[in-house]
Amino acid sequence: MAHGAEAGGHVAPVLGAVLGAGVIYVAGWRALSRRTPQRFGPRRLAAFLGGLGTIVLAVGSPLDALAGRLLQAHMTQHMLLMMVAPPLLWLGAPVAPMLLGVPSRIRRAVAAGLAAPSLRRITSLIAHPAVGWTSFAVAFWVWHTPWFYELALRSDAWHHVEHACFFTTAMLFWRPVILAWPARSRWPRWTMIPYLLLADLQNTVLAAILTLSDRVIYPAYAVRLGTIAALEDQSVAGVIMWVPGSLVFLVAAVWVAVEILAPPGRTTLPAPLVEGEHLAGSHPGMR
Repeated sequence: MAHGAEAGGHVAPVLGAVLGAGVIYVAGWRALSRRTPQRFGPRRLAAFLGGLGTIVLAVGSPLDALAGRLLQAHMTQHMLLMMVAPPLLWLGAPVAPMLLGVPSRIRRAVAAGLAAPSLRRITSLIAHPAVGWTSFAVAFWVWHTPWFYELALRSDAWHHVEHACFFTTAMLFWRPVILAWPARSRWPRWTMIPYLLLADLQNTVLAAILTLSDRVIYPAYAVRLGTIAALEDQSVAGVIMWVPGSLVFLVAAVWVAVEILAPPGRTTLPAPLVEGEHLAGSHPGMR
């Protein structure tokens, strides 16, 4: 199994990146919370740090070593990286705090890069809800096929590629659902309800296969645990995917429905902040 002691060297960069992101976000959030406390209150900070903490729990805790022996632990990792961390990070509205948290020279360089027509076309494509949903579903099914799943179990490097695919595509998937400021909706808001329900449907299909199958789908666990114990472990893993996974999708769909039905609110921000002048060092390309 690739999980365990030999994975420690690959976990350190992830933890370093999480720590760096946290420091940058907090620095930017402190500035924004003084200027626009109604938009960047403590709940934003708690959500973003909670998302980072979820990543640490998934890949930097004993859960990672346990995932090499138990499918239910590995499935818990996947749920944390796909269903919990990404929406929490987006709820932190990270774009503005992350930009304000870096030195002005870097901020201006980022603004100039984002203003470039070629990059704007690429980011516009990547941020499209259809791309987010499709990439999420493809990564979900491809990495849970026996061949790719066993590859990730055998190879520490492929294991991290698997997790990177899950996390990246989940960030794309959850972006139009949370629609963190200053994002704009590409589709009518109501479309996020079938968007979420269809994602739940494909999650339920795989969960049912794992829960109800009478054979071990991933042979590596049978070698480790024996066939009977591996089948029980597989069923528990399916339930973890089925119940908590479906609950996340359904709660998000209800949240969107409530948001649609709620009376329109009024949000007032200083004009320069809305236009991104302070965020981008007065660069006209930032919006």
